[in-house]
Amino acid sequence: MSAELAFMSAVDLAENIRTKKISSLEATENFFQRIDQLDSKLNSYLTICRDQAMVDAQSADAAIQKGSTLGPLHGVPISIKDLEVTKGVVTTMGSTIFRQRVPDMDSIVVERVKQSGAIILGKTNTPEFGQSGTTENKLGEPCRNPWNTERTPGGSSGGAAAALAAGLCTLSMGTDGGGSVRIPASFTGLFGIKPTQGRVPRFGGYGRPSANHFSQSGPITRTVADSALLLQVIAGPDTRDVTSIRQAPPDFSANLEVGVNGMRLAWSSNLGYAAVDPEVIDITKSAAMAFTAMGANVEDAKIQLEDPFETFWNVFSTAAYTSYGHLLADHRDDLSDIGLMSIEHGQQVTGADMSRAIYEVDHLGRRLEEFFDKFDLLLTPTMAVPAFPIGQRPDIIGGKAVEPFWGFLPFTYPINISGQTAASVPCGFSSDGMPIGLHIVGPRGSEAKVLQASAAFEQAFPWSSKKPVVS
Repeated sequence: MSAELAFMSAVDLAENIRTKKISSLEATENFFQRIDQLDSKLNSYLTICRDQAMVDAQSADAAIQKGSTLGPLHGVPISIKDLEVTKGVVTTMGSTIFRQRVPDMDSIVVERVKQSGAIILGKTNTPEFGQSGTTENKLGEPCRNPWNTERTPGGSSGGAAAALAAGLCTLSMGTDGGGSVRIPASFTGLFGIKPTQGRVPRFGGYGRPSANHFSQSGPITRTVADSALLLQVIAGPDTRDVTSIRQAPPDFSANLEVGVNGMRLAWSSNLGYAAVDPEVIDITKSAAMAFTAMGANVEDAKIQLEDPFETFWNVFSTAAYTSYGHLLADHRDDLSDIGLMSIEHGQQVTGADMSRAIYEVDHLGRRLEEFFDKFDLLLTPTMAVPAFPIGQRPDIIGGKAVEPFWGFLPFTYPINISGQTAASVPCGFSSDGMPIGLHIVGPRGSEAKVLQASAAFEQAFPWSSKKPVVS
């Protein structure tokens, strides 16, 4: 096995494959060797696509020999979160109900990943229907954090992050409906970005379709440039998703070297309501203030919001009930506790509740749009705490009682509500060695600026050389 090959950036690996310095088959075989040796400690993959991946890697190498036109990720191994349906490959959605379900179509994201030339290694672990900020389900053992296998990697893209952090793929595709890219990125020391709502079309799945109010597919990567590359592949309009932004996306990689000189950055430790671990505040505030040395103006914004979780939960769970409520009749006992809780809450949301929630969605969106009239970006902690032991969600944070279900992720779901874009950047470690992330939030359509600021921080404080215990 080659750790150097396993931890090579996607940008570098794609270039090495194109120039025949490394073969796609060599890289793919290396990852399967590492998966065989390491993933029993992590449970990051639910399904391995070994046979098809090897065929695809051989075909990728043959295309290079022939001088064929190559996609931007030609021959690069990638993992796909098991909420994205994959033609001919079991797609469980993290549920035992769909343990044997094999779709006859690909999601738009998977279509685009395949068109880019990437090699799909397998489907990564996720809680049932992506309904949780940690990654446990009834399919098997919990997904574990490679920095400490007693800790959660977060969720719902926990498998995607655990696999990437441990060097079991070059890139990971995640989804983020309430923080599900940024939570595990923060907990596992990776970079992850949630795009603007509608930037990446969502289509293809099980259940009965509902409006896509909050969820976006997004990259989880080891470098900012890798996320810019993968986001370029998956972004752009598609009429199958009527909520997708109709304009072509910008060049996400164009300004990665420009820096942040002259940017107006706001800092908030709690958005006015969040309970946050003091150590997390200290580390993330130090990271935020480091932007001043790069030429940015950083100001304590003193933003005061009301906790919008009730609004989020009413809309989010109503979508869950719309999509999966029909399973209650025959599969109630098969559902996980959190999956059942989400569907049942959505069943109880009234029309009046939903109407008020939609108003609050619009209200928060306008409030933050006006906030970004004064600032380019907002900086906060990504998470209120470092990764905690599996099954032990905190009920007290920073001396304040919190609801264990959502108290540890107070900064992520508001940005799903507002539809804006946000990334988590690795910015340090807790006293017990767990990664901590800085949240970089931008207005709608500003992924390029979020990536630009993230790349400036990465250049000043590189993180990709840091490896977890399981790697």
